[in-house]
Amino acid sequence: VNGHLLMLVAWLPFSIIFLGVLSLYCAASADNSGIKKMKMQFATGPLLKFQIWVFEEYMQVLYQRYPDIRIEGENYLPLPLYRHVASFLSMFKLALIGLIIIGKDPFALCGMQAPGIWVWGQENKIYACMMVFFFSNMIENQCMSTGAFEITLNDVPVWSKLESGHLPSMQQLVQILENEMKMNVPMDTLPHHRS
Repeated sequence: VNGHLLMLVAWLPFSIIFLGVLSLYCAASADNSGIKKMKMQFATGPLLKFQIWVFEEYMQVLYQRYPDIRIEGENYLPLPLYRHVASFLSMFKLALIGLIIIGKDPFALCGMQAPGIWVWGQENKIYACMMVFFFSNMIENQCMSTGAFEITLNDVPVWSKLESGHLPSMQQLVQILENEMKMNVPMDTLPHHRS
């Protein structure tokens, strides 16, 4: 039994390092562009992009007003550091829940006395696993939350909540789009006035 414990103690730091490297690799290879696209396309006109979690209300009103416009919704991802932290926490959470369920004391393997929270977790495994799961998810969600509401028209930024600090009203958004569309209309499509 002692031989198995010594082997487990020897492999524990490598396992944690492996989980960290694996989570960083997964986060880095998942999306190199920085923006995870969830495309929803309509019509074939100008392309209006919303980068926000929920944009259905804006989409419905704008689609009624501009039936030829294509509207796409994308998630605006946070900085890579925050994505890596969230990914690492996700892997660490699973490893910690596994240790709680198995019942092995990693502190004893390292020659340390188990803290009171670990003892409580071993006595209340279901509650401990739920606490680890929900607490970790809360931190992961905070890392992934940006509060962004970024709007582009044909890849030209027309609104940024990150810069302005607030969402545009529907009236503001319609006015911005009207102005942008008037400025971007090709000269040959404008009605010609004869003098």
